[in-house]
Amino acid sequence: MNSAHFPILSVITYLPLVGILLIACINGKRHDLIRWVAFLTAVAAFLVSLPLYFRFDSTTWHMQFVENVPWISQFGIRYHMGIDGISLFMVLLTTFLSALAILSTWSAVSEGVKGYMVSLLFLETGMLGVFCALDFVLFYVFWEVMLIPMYFIIGIWGGPRRIYAAVK
Repeated sequence: MNSAHFPILSVITYLPLVGILLIACINGKRHDLIRWVAFLTAVAAFLVSLPLYFRFDSTTWHMQFVENVPWISQFGIRYHMGIDGISLFMVLLTTFLSALAILSTWSAVSEGVKGYMVSLLFLETGMLGVFCALDFVLFYVFWEVMLIPMYFIIGIWGGPRRIYAAVK
């Protein structure tokens, strides 16, 4: 397959969902294994995103690594993904910080570890989709996908006023 047509943005965006599927198959009491799967999934997403930096052409203003296929054609909605110079660094930052977020909560989250790690990986998918989406409807879908795990992360594992913060 020609590397120009390889859907690298989709692979990076949906790779955390593979981690979620793996975590779903693990017994909820095996916290260390769940943490490791989540961390390795986030690291894999970061490693897969690194070629974006090295193959990015900074001499052009065109969107790069573009994926554009019909999605809901009767309304003119397309699955249109691509990155520019700003979103390139947002994708790299998101994949890097997702792995760090998992590491930073390794011992801080002791209850509901499975739900927390699934929420973080789901959040990563939403954020990556937001930074890569070039179609407004696709952007909106990813934006809403991002809000769901944020609600649970804040509402369940947040601080003392977490319920207030989650609903306000």
